[in-house]
Amino acid sequence: MPHNVVMRRIEMSSDYRPLSERSLIVSVEISAPPTNAGPVYFRGDQGDDMLWPPGAYHFFKSVDMSQLYVRGDPGDVVTIIGGTWRG
Repeated sequence: MPHNVVMRRIEMSSDYRPLSERSLIVSVEISAPPTNAGPVYFRGDQGDDMLWPPGAYHFFKSVDMSQLYVRGDPGDVVTIIGGTWRG
C-alpha cells in the first residue's frame, strides 16, 4: 500500500535541475511523453548526457529523486507516477 502517491509533471529547462528539491525516495515510472518536441536528457552518474527520445519511459525502484537531474527544451516535460512505500 502506498504511503504517499507521487504524480508530477515537470517542465524542462535548458539547464540541469533535480526532479525534487528535497530528498524523496520513491518507486516511480518516469516518462518523456511522445508529445515532446525533442529529447530530454538525464545526467548520468559520470556526468554524461543520457538521451531519452519522446515516448521513452522507465520504472525506477527506491530511487532518490533529488539525485536525478534532467534538462531539455523549454515546453517539453517528464511525467512521474508512483509513490513512496512502506515495507
